[in-house]
Amino acid sequence: MSTYTESVERLIEKLTRLPGIGRRSAERMVTYILDAPKEEVAAMVEAITRVKETVRSCKVCNNLSEQELCRICQDLRRRKDLVCIVERPNDVTALEKAGSFAGTYHVLMGSISPLEGRGPNDLKVQGLLNRIKQDNVKEIVIATDADTEGETTAIYLTKLLKPYGVRITRIGVGIPMGSNLEYADSATLARAMDARREI
Repeated sequence: MSTYTESVERLIEKLTRLPGIGRRSAERMVTYILDAPKEEVAAMVEAITRVKETVRSCKVCNNLSEQELCRICQDLRRRKDLVCIVERPNDVTALEKAGSFAGTYHVLMGSISPLEGRGPNDLKVQGLLNRIKQDNVKEIVIATDADTEGETTAIYLTKLLKPYGVRITRIGVGIPMGSNLEYADSATLARAMDARREI
């Protein structure tokens, strides 16, 4: 039986829904919130609300943005003819930290996972196909995760994109099988981008 009040127990339960947050971590967060000044808690709530109200998907690449186009798609220095496909916006952030990619991105918003009921139709691919024609794309780098879902997605994308006549490469050495891009360090990601291979 819990010794917490009903409102504290409810907050703990809500916090445990966040990825990587178990009950003990949620309890520590609630203790921090209870000890923090009201202004700090209000600012935290306002920041969460603002993110939920203002952040949306870029209309070109599906990356996170507060405008129609994300910062990367707006950047005129980026190569529009070089597109890196990733699963999630977190992957864009990870690759940008590596600092070795001068092209643009396309975020699929997931991967193919039959066990979780996600198929090819659940991926945001149509915008990519439009971009290949409009931006005269010459190379597509497939940077999906090195796990079963990521590899399945990479194989699907390769078959889908081959008829378009663009060079298709896959990020190379440095990313171990079964790992996620967002957890790889910047140097490893930079090497993987440099060592991409044609598929």
